[in-house]
Amino acid sequence: MNTIRKNIVIALTAFGLAGAAIGVQAQTQAPAEGRHGHALSVEQRQAKMAESKAKRQAARAERQAKLRDALKLTPAQQPSWDAFVASMTPAQKMDRAARPDRAQLASLSAPQRLQMRIERQKQRTARMEARLSALNSFYAVLTPEQRKVFDEQAKQHRGGRQHRGHGGHGMMHG
Repeated sequence: MNTIRKNIVIALTAFGLAGAAIGVQAQTQAPAEGRHGHALSVEQRQAKMAESKAKRQAARAERQAKLRDALKLTPAQQPSWDAFVASMTPAQKMDRAARPDRAQLASLSAPQRLQMRIERQKQRTARMEARLSALNSFYAVLTPEQRKVFDEQAKQHRGGRQHRGHGGHGMMHG
């Protein structure tokens, strides 16, 4: 009877170790591999990111054209539209050279790191306030019918996807 118990304990231990080894192997391989299990080079990763950016820009332009057409803007409204669209263009990511590296961040105290985060948040807030100003200026030149169309399209766009928490980009982002 003791032999059976020992064999069961040994078998369970072996299965547990094998499972742990498989889990560790999966964790170490996952970040370096692409969708089909092939490792991606830096160039491939950059190409994928560029392709995604181009797709987002094309989708944004398509949504803007659709909205512009639905609003039936007059020539007098066009400058406000242009300013609104320009304000909704995503801010460029912080240049890697301007961004502190991990070593620099590690050398900062906790209050200094938090202060940096607050400064970045202030920059995001300033961009959002500029967008709001452009939106208010554009909205003011719309007729009541155009406002209704604009509000409906804005609801449809935001309602069609979940908020991903990327700094509250405006309605025209993709």
